[in-house]
Amino acid sequence: MKTLYGIQYLRAFAALAVVVFHAAERSSEHFVIGAAGVDVFFVISGFIMWVISERKPLTPQRFLLDRVRRIAPSYWLVTMIMIAGALAGLFPNLRLAAGHVLGSLFFIPVHSPSTGEIWPVLVQGWTLQFEMFFYVVFAGALFLPRQWRLLFLAAAFGFFVVIGAIWHPSSPMLATYTRPIILEFLGGVFIAELWLRRWIAGHSLGLAFVGAALCGFAVIYLSGAEFDEFICGPLAMALVYGMVSLEADGSIGRVPVLTYFGDASYSIYLWHTLAVSVVLKASGLAGIPDTLTVVAATCAGTLLGVAAYEMIEKPMRKLLSGDTFKRRPLERPS
Repeated sequence: MKTLYGIQYLRAFAALAVVVFHAAERSSEHFVIGAAGVDVFFVISGFIMWVISERKPLTPQRFLLDRVRRIAPSYWLVTMIMIAGALAGLFPNLRLAAGHVLGSLFFIPVHSPSTGEIWPVLVQGWTLQFEMFFYVVFAGALFLPRQWRLLFLAAAFGFFVVIGAIWHPSSPMLATYTRPIILEFLGGVFIAELWLRRWIAGHSLGLAFVGAALCGFAVIYLSGAEFDEFICGPLAMALVYGMVSLEADGSIGRVPVLTYFGDASYSIYLWHTLAVSVVLKASGLAGIPDTLTVVAATCAGTLLGVAAYEMIEKPMRKLLSGDTFKRRPLERPS
């Protein structure tokens, strides 16, 4: 039985890519492809949830409770900090409205009064709205016998995507949950099923999948091409499939730093924009060159996320969950 370090490394790199993306987007530097870290996260999420449900039988209610305990407390805390900052005048561009705040706290897509976009108060929380939607659908699958769950998930996500393609709904909830990006969760589930059945590529083919995915992302970045889930989703799936194939082949060893960043990836993702905003504002006032600003903002955002992981996420999880829900390493099937 061996920990899947490859998944941890992908989580680490995906979180850091998003940090660099946010650090660069408000300067003359550009790292748009960093946003593809979200696609990798979604595929990984589908993979992990399927493996968890296979490893330990869970009721739908217990599964949802576990997920809320894992996701919500830290998110609520950062969201409340944003709200307090807006009330104190620290975020002049952030406008508050009761419906938007409530929607943000309960993972319900609502138009932002600040921009008109379907964004929560904490902008990067839009991904958690998709995560929670996935968890609810996944919990529905847990009511079924194991052999019907994959078919149910495929039918459910396919139905929502078809609805979106045909009717182009305008309501924030339907417009969000009918986006094709939800298929990335399903892709992760399929990869997990292949992995559990040991239908995985060998070393050479696994390396080819990883290389092709990385080259695809590089081409998008270097060419400045438009990209969306139709491009980044398959690339993210190829990357995850290649990594778990290399893992099964024994080609990936333990790198403590990357493993740690993988553990801290959720906190890094949630908290980094607070530090990034401060560094960007200070650098603008001081006239620091953009490239140096991006480096400083990336380091500050990552360090804040790591600090939040140690001082907030870990103690909070222990307080809320006790020993029952401590993180366990993701393992190969016996």
